[in-house]
Amino acid sequence: MSFIIMRPISLLFIFTIFLHSYCFASNEIWIVVDTSKLKLSIMQNDKTKLVFDNISIGRFGSSQSRMKGDNQTPLGTFRISWIKPHSRFYRFFGIDYPNRDSADLALTEGRITQEIWKSIIDGIDNNGIAPQDTPLGGYLGIHGVGRGDLAVHSRFNWTNGCIALTNTQIDQLSPWLKPGMRVVID
Repeated sequence: MSFIIMRPISLLFIFTIFLHSYCFASNEIWIVVDTSKLKLSIMQNDKTKLVFDNISIGRFGSSQSRMKGDNQTPLGTFRISWIKPHSRFYRFFGIDYPNRDSADLALTEGRITQEIWKSIIDGIDNNGIAPQDTPLGGYLGIHGVGRGDLAVHSRFNWTNGCIALTNTQIDQLSPWLKPGMRVVID
């Protein structure tokens, strides 16, 4: 008799866990950066929650084949890896560039050696983030202007590969950004 009673309770428990997991997954909040339209959008599932216009990206645009010093914003899917609440750029939300996909592509294209690829992968596996001083570059993220010139920001892409918003926009964006959050740069 207890088996018959326990079974429906067990099934109800499993269903509740499944439903909770489904609801949690379906409420993912993430960021999409449109480098051609210079827009950053906060998304929840497939719905746009908030849009920031007139962002700045790398001085020389964007590329899947970004290298250190080329002043391009990397294209791909990344994660917020660290948050620096006070920086020379007001606030800084670092992304996990280079990540495994970036390193794999660079190795395939011959832009890095097997040894550098291994150091990137080892860094990711051991520390959760790749070394930031490889030929692919690093120290990229989403940040404000700091004490920079807003007129320059409104007219030019001026970063070394980061995504820049005004300080006011960063204040509005900050409550949404959390470590591990997905950032898609198109």
